[in-house]
Amino acid sequence: MQKFSHDTIVVLDFGAQYSQLIARRVREMHVYSQIVPYNISAEDLKRMQPVGIILSGGPASVSGSDSP
Repeated sequence: MQKFSHDTIVVLDFGAQYSQLIARRVREMHVYSQIVPYNISAEDLKRMQPVGIILSGGPASVSGSDSP
């Protein structure tokens, strides 16, 4: 992982279909964003020094009877 010299928002990808859209919307606000897998190590995440983290959700519905 590289260290960034600008403000970074990290999008943790839990398998949601909207991860790319979320990252693009952040970039449209002139903020750098990077999509990373949900299982990124804490050390790698700290090394990125993000100013914010967005959790992108998974494919399961939160309102379903068998939701996690």
